[in-house]
Amino acid sequence: MSLRRTDGKIDEDLDWSTSGVDVFEPSTPWRAFRWRYGQRHYSGTHWSSTMRSHVVYESPLELTRLLYADFDQDVTAVFAQPFLLSTTMDGRRRRHVPYFLVLREKDAPLVVDVKPRHLLTRPKVNFALDWAREAILSRGWASRAGSS
Repeated sequence: MSLRRTDGKIDEDLDWSTSGVDVFEPSTPWRAFRWRYGQRHYSGTHWSSTMRSHVVYESPLELTRLLYADFDQDVTAVFAQPFLLSTTMDGRRRRHVPYFLVLREKDAPLVVDVKPRHLLTRPKVNFALDWAREAILSRGWASRAGSS
């Protein structure tokens, strides 16, 4: 697992199985968010009452999931694009950045991926979500992929 710190430095190859959730506190989203006139995707920031700061999103689907998390009283933190998971499978390097990490008071951390329904029919998308979900579940965390 790799994290991007608020100072711009990257912590690479953190041990996925033993890193605590406290490592996410001084982190920023993995990808840089871009806003420009005429862009095809819908990026923005949402003032999160849970986080007491802005949380970024890249689509209306992500914003919807973010709003659900923000109104859930069990949620204690929401991190956008919290980390990069990477592994080698079948001789190829695989990488995946989940959309959100949701920390909950009563339940295990929840890793959320948001994809439009039509993309879920693509084998490449399914493969990426499946291996990432297995890694997340092996840690004892919860994983959810949402669509509309």
